[in-house]
Amino acid sequence: MRIPINDLKRHHEPLASELAAAVNRVVSRGWYILGPEVEAFETEFARYCGVPHSIGVANGTDALELALRAVAIGPGSEVATVANAGMYSTTAILRAGAMPVYVDVDERSMTMSPAALRSVMSADTAAVIATHLYGQMAEVEALRDIAERENIPVIEDCAQAHGAERAGRKSGSRGTLGCFSFYPTKNLGALGDGGAIVTADASLAAKVRALRQYGWTAKYRSTVAGGRNSRLDEMQAAVLRAKLPHLDGWNERRREIARMYGEALAGSGLTLPSGDRDYVAHLYVIRSAQRERIRNALAAAGIGTDVHYPVPDHWQDSVRGVAFRGTDLPVTEACAGEVLTLPCFPEMTDGEVAEVARAVAEAA
Repeated sequence: MRIPINDLKRHHEPLASELAAAVNRVVSRGWYILGPEVEAFETEFARYCGVPHSIGVANGTDALELALRAVAIGPGSEVATVANAGMYSTTAILRAGAMPVYVDVDERSMTMSPAALRSVMSADTAAVIATHLYGQMAEVEALRDIAERENIPVIEDCAQAHGAERAGRKSGSRGTLGCFSFYPTKNLGALGDGGAIVTADASLAAKVRALRQYGWTAKYRSTVAGGRNSRLDEMQAAVLRAKLPHLDGWNERRREIARMYGEALAGSGLTLPSGDRDYVAHLYVIRSAQRERIRNALAAAGIGTDVHYPVPDHWQDSVRGVAFRGTDLPVTEACAGEVLTLPCFPEMTDGEVAEVARAVAEAA
């Protein structure tokens, strides 16, 4: 495509010397697992998120699973989550031995609806995963108020919302724990897989640190049940340290692109994302009943698009036959047939943004 949906080559070219220095630092030191780079990144990322503790893990899905295990989620537990976020939370919940209960989403933000959460809560609901979808923060405060009445922890799924903030507080700092992915295409991405869990709770942080390495509380002493091997490696930590100081600038450019799209497509009849600071435009996702027509027109013009996500979790073949509770999801199911992701990455030029917007407006 002439205008791709993302372009990591363009993204990394200006950082070539910084990334090379980070990699060379690790190679010359000869320490590759849970060393000084991971420790330094954990400190820097915790400070960035505004919390005392950050624990590096292997990927974002592991982060969700280990966060669930840290708050004692297991067989017999129900976890409230959404079904429009690509199976990530569902996978983590099932791996923890619990059962997802699906909550419908808000028509505008496509994040978990507090009213819908209230309607599905039961005596078996043991946790809530609030997903900040496409970089748009969910209504964590309202969700937390509902959950806290029942003494239920709220886990923020921040995999698409690095640096999003509301009232001066970053994503990941409002729930009991916050979970991040550093998949290469994320707003803060590694050069491979990686993840982190952040929290203000020292006891939960200690438990996660044990869980990420076989349940060890001392070397070769496994005392915490449910542990596994899920460690952020030194190379990825060094890369993330090089990139973290650039994150706010990249997010501002993403927001600027989102504002440009919003101005160009106003009055088009499309449902468009927010442009506020609680949105970091990880993905710029529009909604249209004419999705396929728009997508085909953009493909013909050499413009890349994608669909995030075409199949709600409760419709996936891998869970066919599972007796889920909470599958009355009219908004979730409508969104699956209408969402379309447009190109949005910090290195896009203004001309490219304008060209995409024109093509969308003409096809809408």
